[in-house]
Amino acid sequence: MNKALFGICFLVLMGIAEFAVAQRTTTNTRGGNGPKTVREVDPEEGEEGEQNLRKSLLDDSTKMVFGPKTALYYFEKDIKRNSLVLYPQDTSLTNFHNYDPVAKSGWKYQDLGNIGSAATPVFYQVPKIIGTTSGFSAYDIYFRDPSDNKYFDTKSPFTEMSAFFGGGNRNMLDIKFARNINSRWNVGFDFHTIKSRKTLNPTARDDNMVNQTSYSLHSNYRSENGRYWILGTFSRMRHVVNEIGGIIPPEEDSTSVYFTYEDAKVWLRYTQARDLRQDYHIYHEYKVRDGLQIYHIFDKRKQEVVVDADLTTSDSSYYPSTRLHHQDTTRNFNNFSEWRNEFGFKGTFGGFYYNAFTRLRNGRMRSTFFESNNAFNEVYLGGELIGKLSEKWSLSADGEYLIPGAFRIHGKFQSPWLDGEYTKAVYKPTSMQQLYAGNQYEWSNNFGNIGVDQIKATLKLDLNRIHLRPSLTINRVNNYVYFDENRMPAQASGEAYMLMPGLKASIPVGRKFQWDTEVVLTNISGEASDVFRIPRVYGNTRFYFDSPAFNDNVFIQMGVDVRYKSSYYANAYYAGTQQFYLQDRFDVYAYPVADFFLDFRINRTRVLLKYNHLNAGFMEQEGYFVTPDYTGIKSFLDLGITWYLFD
Repeated sequence: MNKALFGICFLVLMGIAEFAVAQRTTTNTRGGNGPKTVREVDPEEGEEGEQNLRKSLLDDSTKMVFGPKTALYYFEKDIKRNSLVLYPQDTSLTNFHNYDPVAKSGWKYQDLGNIGSAATPVFYQVPKIIGTTSGFSAYDIYFRDPSDNKYFDTKSPFTEMSAFFGGGNRNMLDIKFARNINSRWNVGFDFHTIKSRKTLNPTARDDNMVNQTSYSLHSNYRSENGRYWILGTFSRMRHVVNEIGGIIPPEEDSTSVYFTYEDAKVWLRYTQARDLRQDYHIYHEYKVRDGLQIYHIFDKRKQEVVVDADLTTSDSSYYPSTRLHHQDTTRNFNNFSEWRNEFGFKGTFGGFYYNAFTRLRNGRMRSTFFESNNAFNEVYLGGELIGKLSEKWSLSADGEYLIPGAFRIHGKFQSPWLDGEYTKAVYKPTSMQQLYAGNQYEWSNNFGNIGVDQIKATLKLDLNRIHLRPSLTINRVNNYVYFDENRMPAQASGEAYMLMPGLKASIPVGRKFQWDTEVVLTNISGEASDVFRIPRVYGNTRFYFDSPAFNDNVFIQMGVDVRYKSSYYANAYYAGTQQFYLQDRFDVYAYPVADFFLDFRINRTRVLLKYNHLNAGFMEQEGYFVTPDYTGIKSFLDLGITWYLFD
């Protein structure tokens, strides 16, 4: 269907709320971690609930007070599960200084040492989609999936602006805006940019490694009688990377030296990668009667991945001598597109939430050198059951079956002292792993499905103000598909077992200091253990001062962050296919990295100062690596600010 038609349909769906005039909500204060849950909405309590909501927004002078608790947001997944929760804006300082996506993850991604560079998870992750995916996931962490979009219910126009100015011209800008057209219809948009100058061998001030522009338009509407609800989002990301290929190893060029940063000799200067993504996403539901709703989810997604290289320059020495299509240039083009429709019914019965659905996925991978498109058609059957025994006790189970041969089942138990999860899945290799045609590599495979069993358990030990969370994760993965030392996809014939005990701790030190830490130990065994490159020891720790100052007008957190990974042969990165692959020549040695930070908040404005790599020059090594031949950043000072406007 024509793209323009989709855009018109999206606007029409928003426009159906033009004559809406009322809102029926109630309020119920609840506690929780992270952004605190402030309102749980029940549309069936009528005018009494509406009056309670209005009263909660008035101060002692009966004046409307706009702020973080009136610009509320919610998530699609909560509406789908009939457990809508409205969250206030986050004004906390904890972890505010870790602003880029890799740092926000707790450094659980391995990147190329710059904001916006290719990244892959440090730990094995069970995929969210058990069917066919593109396989080009190096920039997934920078794309905001529409299904995770925040939808707003604002009592006044709301704007959030964040600007981060990183040392070495590593900059990010984020703007969010939302407003209610009336009490039941909200519209808004998000806008994001990343501009990161090369940390290795830049030739000019604006010689950027990464340029990203992304935005989304979103809207939500509820009918006057509360029976119909629709959410819609359009998202687009254009992520451009001027590849550097890493530092030329000294064994390849005797004049190349590590840790010279701006003067480093790198492989590439005339190679560019582009990842363009677009997604039309709609969720809507209709209440048939009490305890029963029908719903539909629609997605139209596109990902276009291009790698361009000029082989008449020095870049040619980075690529294999094989030239399958063109001698003077490389243009590896892949276009992945899919349609997704999910139809289901859901409701509550006897205190349990239930859901049953069927999902249709149709798509194809198109490439310049394919004889025909690599198409797929998938049909899923699935459902979910959640029993909330009390505020702190719950059981849930969900699953889906992809006809034929792939499935996922998942169960979760929550209690005041123990959380447990079990996942069993069989999922498909990616489209790119099965079929690929580029200028240097091509393959056609018939890999079997991949299997995984995962068990997670977390104890909750609270001793006065001390919070301890010991945990254990056990993975069994068989038939895993990976990229080998020759940069080619391969399938492991055996199984790999991962035993991963961990601990999270939050310990107050005196009245104004805090110590937070996380440690994960990983032991891998089994015939296929060597295809998983995970450090045996991973750790993050933060010690900081946390207290208000100046008569409680300023809130301050100041301290030191330290992160550590033990020595391991981390996967290398090949720019031509945008894949991480196995290697045995380069040991990414253990190196603790310390950052100093100062975060403070004045009213609703948050400011950060961060000095990266505080311990540079005090270690036995000159610096550290994040990926083979890619150094981590040297000492930089970062500045950031976030502020809210509520009118």
